[in-house]
Amino acid sequence: MNSNLSDQLGRSLILVGCGNMGYALLQGWVDSRLIDPRQVHVVEPLSSLRERAASLGVITHDTVTTLPPDADLVVIALKPQIIEQELPKYRRYSNSAAFVSIAAGITCERLTRLLSSTRVARAMPNTPTSIGKGSTIIFSDRAGELFPTEWVVALFNAGGAVHLVAQEEFIDAATAISGSGPAYVFYLIECLADAALKLGLPSTMARDLATETVHGSAALALASKDAPEELRRQVTSPSGTTEAGLSVLAGDDGLSSLILRTTRAAFDRSLELASQRPGS
Repeated sequence: MNSNLSDQLGRSLILVGCGNMGYALLQGWVDSRLIDPRQVHVVEPLSSLRERAASLGVITHDTVTTLPPDADLVVIALKPQIIEQELPKYRRYSNSAAFVSIAAGITCERLTRLLSSTRVARAMPNTPTSIGKGSTIIFSDRAGELFPTEWVVALFNAGGAVHLVAQEEFIDAATAISGSGPAYVFYLIECLADAALKLGLPSTMARDLATETVHGSAALALASKDAPEELRRQVTSPSGTTEAGLSVLAGDDGLSSLILRTTRAAFDRSLELASQRPGS
């Protein structure tokens, strides 16, 4: 293995929850050889998800009681609705470990209360992390003081771009954009493929063209020095086919308005989760 986070961790890394996002993170860490899977303990009650995690060479547990007594880092990948009941079980690590949570809407203040620790951080990754193409926003109000930010940055760098932010509010905005964004893009691909079918293209070609077009366009936007609006203008010939299509998307109640309403709904839900009382 190359120089990696396993060299810095004297004890274990614990991943609490291994659903789709937790597994995406785990897969990115193992595939990048950032960590030794033998140092990773995954807590997951569902046997099918434990088996999936175990296939990566990590140690799996169905309960917190069988975990090692000490850890350096605990990554919390639980649904927000079960945070209140599950997190107090991990207070046993408050003296040895730092905690980072990817649960939407769960504030650092709430994490501190539930874990009896001030060594907490929040992160908002997305599922492309599993193939090294993700985006992650990280916040800790103890960064550079008590919280080992370099460990968390190293972990999420394995999955793609990392953005450290100085305000916790940015996490909620990131949830609406990059956190939920892959679902919006996948739905766009679905819609493009469905439109291609209705225009007479075969199903396989329709799906491939839709996926390739979104992938290629995103790759060009990342590689180009031009802003997206300039790239759009370059594709749009006056009185051409693209202009005809864009005239529909850019209407008064078109794509811009729809995307704003979509992201606002996700943002508001993140704030709602943050203010939700225990048990509600």
